[in-house]
Amino acid sequence: MSAAEPPGDGDDQLLVVIDPVARRTDGESVRIAKDVLSAGSRAKICLPDTPEEFARALSRRGSRRPVVVGDDHALLRAVAQLHRERELAAGVLSLIPVGAAHALEVAHALGVPRGAVAAARTALDGAVRRLDLLVDDSDGVVLGRLCIPAPTLLADAPHTGVTAVWDTCRSLMTSLVRPAAPGASGGPQGTYRLRVEADGVLLSDLDAPVRGVSVHSQGDGGLADVVVRTSDGEEVTAEAKAVTVSGADFRYRADIQTGGPVRTRTWTVRAGAWGLMLPVPAS
Repeated sequence: MSAAEPPGDGDDQLLVVIDPVARRTDGESVRIAKDVLSAGSRAKICLPDTPEEFARALSRRGSRRPVVVGDDHALLRAVAQLHRERELAAGVLSLIPVGAAHALEVAHALGVPRGAVAAARTALDGAVRRLDLLVDDSDGVVLGRLCIPAPTLLADAPHTGVTAVWDTCRSLMTSLVRPAAPGASGGPQGTYRLRVEADGVLLSDLDAPVRGVSVHSQGDGGLADVVVRTSDGEEVTAEAKAVTVSGADFRYRADIQTGGPVRTRTWTVRAGAWGLMLPVPAS
């Protein structure tokens, strides 16, 4: 972990991208964040109203350091775009968390301060932590955890954030999620058949029904924790750099988004792939 330079003389240039959902949800926190950031840096404020405007603002940031004001969806959107542009390794992101509590679980798990003032101050003079990123074979990204729940559980999973004004793709994907018919997996109800490999080592095969699979990035260790929950409730665990899941069509939840159905998907850990401004560790 390396400390970021404080603004000090006002030369720190920020691009502050304020998500429209944040403006609707908590305008006061947005105002406070703008005031703190503007007082401590040369901040350019962007108020995008569409995904295209959000992407355009980030693409035209120049030498300015991006600060996203919004929830987990806004953070994921920024990380995904910078990953697609192959610009993640070259910079660092900051997040001012504004939104409903259930839409900020990823941010808080990463260590982002909860209050607008504390988060804004961290964006100005915190420390850069290089974090691992899970990248799948379709170039999708996962910041923290992905899980493949049993079909009956997938139907009960909360569809976080479907009311977001312009997150069209996420809303559409979530609205299409449907549970598989009981027994369609060919195993006991609430299970399905998947082949799970961790760094080439077989953890579960198609002849053994499973109730769920989870893959969780360790943060900055270059490895992911893999857990396969068997039909009898036991857990098979491993640490791996790459995880491949295959079998009948399955859906998965990556952070707060739902993906699939797919028949095979591989997730690979990219060590230290992106930087996030976090509070300076206590000495």
